[in-house]
Amino acid sequence: MLMSEFSISVEWNRDTLNFNYQNYTRTHTIRFGSNGMIFGSAAPEFHGDSQYIDPEQAFITSLSSCHLLTFLAIASNKGYVIDKYTDKARGEMGKNKYGRMAMTMVLLRPVVVFNGDKYPSDEEFKMLHERAHNGCIIANSIKGCVDLVIEPVMQHE
Repeated sequence: MLMSEFSISVEWNRDTLNFNYQNYTRTHTIRFGSNGMIFGSAAPEFHGDSQYIDPEQAFITSLSSCHLLTFLAIASNKGYVIDKYTDKARGEMGKNKYGRMAMTMVLLRPVVVFNGDKYPSDEEFKMLHERAHNGCIIANSIKGCVDLVIEPVMQHE
């Protein structure tokens, strides 16, 4: 059953006389929403431009962002007040079980600053992250393919 549909458009144009692996640009335009636009490229080790997001970074970003948004919804519904949430996520590329290059692990390291009169216990904090992980649409889309590790840190204001 279809619940939602999402779309983007990606456009690339050659800007060199010759089209060979060493010199063609990897930079492309990614459009989303009504007016959203970012530039993408390949990772630098694949001749990309490091000032633009590459597919591997976008993959990690989607997992981190989804976990954040799911965590905030769950925490809000439980009556917690969150002032700040930061995550310095990283991913690892390697050979998957089929011997192909893939993102094999993503590590989320969310730091959550709570405020107000109600704070979760350490156990409840871990459970909030577990529920966020289980409720994250992106994480559910890749289960069994990528190890997603979450190392949360709780802080009080």
